[in-house]
Amino acid sequence: MMAHKPVLLDEMLDWVAPRDQGTYIDGTFGAGGYSRAILKAADCRVFAIDRDPSTRVFAEQLEAEFADRFVWLLGNFADMVSLVATHGIPQVDGVVLDLGVSSMQLDQAARGFSFRADGPLDMRMGDEGMTAADLVNHASESELADILYYYGEEKASRRIAAAIVSARKVAPIARTHQLAEIIRAALGAGKHQKTDPATRSFQALRIHINQEFDAIERGLKAAESLLAPGGRLVVVSFHSLEDRLVKRYYHSRCGRLGEPSRHVPEAPASAAPHFFLPKPEKRVANDAELKENPRSRSATLRMMQRMESA
Repeated sequence: MMAHKPVLLDEMLDWVAPRDQGTYIDGTFGAGGYSRAILKAADCRVFAIDRDPSTRVFAEQLEAEFADRFVWLLGNFADMVSLVATHGIPQVDGVVLDLGVSSMQLDQAARGFSFRADGPLDMRMGDEGMTAADLVNHASESELADILYYYGEEKASRRIAAAIVSARKVAPIARTHQLAEIIRAALGAGKHQKTDPATRSFQALRIHINQEFDAIERGLKAAESLLAPGGRLVVVSFHSLEDRLVKRYYHSRCGRLGEPSRHVPEAPASAAPHFFLPKPEKRVANDAELKENPRSRSATLRMMQRMESA
């Protein structure tokens, strides 16, 4: 059974504008909501990428329904160029990226992304590499503080890092509830506040574990290199750090260069921009969607289009 309707689905379709015989990349497949919508909108082909092997079950449903018009690829969307090259695809008409962790992953306690239910402190989007438990039990206090401040914009990062280091001397930190309680205690806050005090720290650890900003940087550049003239890049982000990164990259490629950022891939020094931004340059959820899906409250969709002459 498919998961609930993904955020900003109608807006995504409006901006991607799938066409017959077109080729599209869904770089963050998840439960397949975007892929399915694109395939239903036109007689086109979709290459769906996801680093999470558990999404294969959703891909099988689309393979059965759309046959050779749908191809699922296990991997990181940052590597989309090499992933689709194995299928002889040099250019595509559109790329869609839905950043961050999916609702499906958040709802699986065993993945350790959320403290809503207790689970092992994992947080990996794939099945390889360091876990969040590895990080909080072995990173230095200063490294933990930097991660929490930089990726979570947590002003009390040093206090939280010190509390984590102190707690792990008593016993290893292995569970999501365990870590959340350490953070709440460090901030002197209860868990019944509107926004849980552990939210920013969990976000920061997840971003670091999965190297999400690096993947976004590489993914934006990869998408740009694949887009045919007239091709469209659509990115949905869920927090200010992601959106800021995407916005700055878009502006740099559309000739709106601002102050440099160490997170944004540098634009070539060439003169004319090869992309343009539509107006408005971003969309957010309408009242109906906000009521139906609270997760859409923090979602921002941005699109840029390769010029026909580029």
